[in-house]
Amino acid sequence: MAREQIEDSVTFITEVCWHYYMNGNTQAEVARMMGVTRLRVNQAIQKAKALGLVHVQIDSPFTTRMELQQELQKVYGIEKALVAPVDRDNYDFHGPVGSGLANYLTERLRSGEWKTFGVSWGLTLDSAIRRLQRQSHPQLEVVSILGGTPHGSSFNSFGIASGFADVLGANYSILTAPIYLSEGIDRDLFLSQDVLRTHFDKFDRLDAVLLTCSNVSSKSFLVSNGLPASLTPRKLKEAGAIGDVLGRFLDSDGKSVLPYVDDHTIGMPLEAVEAVPEKIMAAAGPHKVEIIAAAIKRGLVNTLVTDDLTAELLLEHGKSATPPLPGSTEA
Repeated sequence: MAREQIEDSVTFITEVCWHYYMNGNTQAEVARMMGVTRLRVNQAIQKAKALGLVHVQIDSPFTTRMELQQELQKVYGIEKALVAPVDRDNYDFHGPVGSGLANYLTERLRSGEWKTFGVSWGLTLDSAIRRLQRQSHPQLEVVSILGGTPHGSSFNSFGIASGFADVLGANYSILTAPIYLSEGIDRDLFLSQDVLRTHFDKFDRLDAVLLTCSNVSSKSFLVSNGLPASLTPRKLKEAGAIGDVLGRFLDSDGKSVLPYVDDHTIGMPLEAVEAVPEKIMAAAGPHKVEIIAAAIKRGLVNTLVTDDLTAELLLEHGKSATPPLPGSTEA
């Protein structure tokens, strides 16, 4: 296919619009990233408007990284992958994935199938909130599924649940508890409070969950700011931890490495997450490749929202695994 034909394709136009509208890049930046002239970028944007692909959001059945998405689904055995393009010279861990998640949530909520969905917290989910258009879903409830920390208020438990509810015109329920109980506090007794028992009962009725993850490093807000005083990154690594999902630290096989930490974590149990019909993980960055793969192996993910750089690294990681990860269609 000739270069000009490729540049006029819906896939090309969609990628241009994704960078321009969703990631907030200038036309000059888009041209540089895609190796074309600024004129071609401008023409693609105008053509997208003429074709009705762009209103306020990108409305196209075509995605910009179809081959990567299909390969991720094949190698990892997941139902769906959404891969957002990034600017590799000015890499952003959260923005493009937040855009992708916002786009996907709008699509799923339009179907009316969800009545309640659970949310973790973090900068990627905060990014998605800021990229969502205002909607009206008065019958929908957003449920926080993880306790919070005293820091990071905008992307912590309260900020994320209330933020999604506000922009979606929905109701919300907050898990009013710390992420980790202090030593000496009995978890069962703590959770026997009526308000917490009622909240935990909602976990069994969720139609979907929105998850994030991170590794054991300073890049993780939880590791840097939210760990119990007795728990250090060194101890986590010595125990075999490569990262966490909902405050539970996992090894490369997706198994919990510190049961006593799990027993002091206030949030949705991972066993309950596994039973939710739609498990959506939004995560990106080279430092998250291992924990994303482990979460998939654990059965915590059937829809992955990531970026093209992370997708490529995940494929390298997955194809080198021996034996193949569960659910893989490879022989």
